[in-house]
Amino acid sequence: MRDMRVAVLFSGGKDSTFAIHKSLQAGHEIKYLVTVFPKGKESFMFHWPALEITKLQAESMGLKQIVQRTEGKKEEELMDLEKVLSKIKDEIDAVVTGAVASNYQKTRVDKICQKLNLKHISPLWGMNPENLLREIISSGFNIILTGVASEGLGQDWIGKSIDENAVNQLKKLNERFGVNISFEGGEAESLVLDGPIFKKRIEITDSEKVWDSKTSSGYLEIKKVVLSSK
Repeated sequence: MRDMRVAVLFSGGKDSTFAIHKSLQAGHEIKYLVTVFPKGKESFMFHWPALEITKLQAESMGLKQIVQRTEGKKEEELMDLEKVLSKIKDEIDAVVTGAVASNYQKTRVDKICQKLNLKHISPLWGMNPENLLREIISSGFNIILTGVASEGLGQDWIGKSIDENAVNQLKKLNERFGVNISFEGGEAESLVLDGPIFKKRIEITDSEKVWDSKTSSGYLEIKKVVLSSK
């Protein structure tokens, strides 16, 4: 499957960004980034923290972005995804996702693609979580966490850069608490600030950690961000 015209489902996180990188390496033409914005925080399918930053990421990569709003209700949000893909289906051959191990997400995108006569490409599917995270880091991507929701991941992980040292810490948390090292179980959400496919880096100049002690979860509220020369 080389030289295909693709739309990438893009959340701004490490997996969907790395899926763009893998798609370019495979020779695909990226026609669109498709970002689905859930109105609430309870979406079953879509990432929500820091989604507003995806506009700058798309600009930095020189890629066209399409934004689709959704109420974020289970299953109904899939209709919103299908709606936006149906509008561009004649311009693309395939949909690319950063799915790694979520059958819930992959099977639903599979069904939509089948209905629209599109291929579904998931270049990260089935990869070992630790190996995947280390490969993303070694490829030159700068990642931070924008949300955490798992035992073992405290406030100090919000806004934290994910480097090799962080991966080693996550290995210990995996052994102790069962934290998925690539956060595939919803343990955390990430944001990519820079990488080899970025023409400019994203710099957060003002932010605030928001923490809910009742649920032991929190997120990074990004108040100001700029594109800076590399």
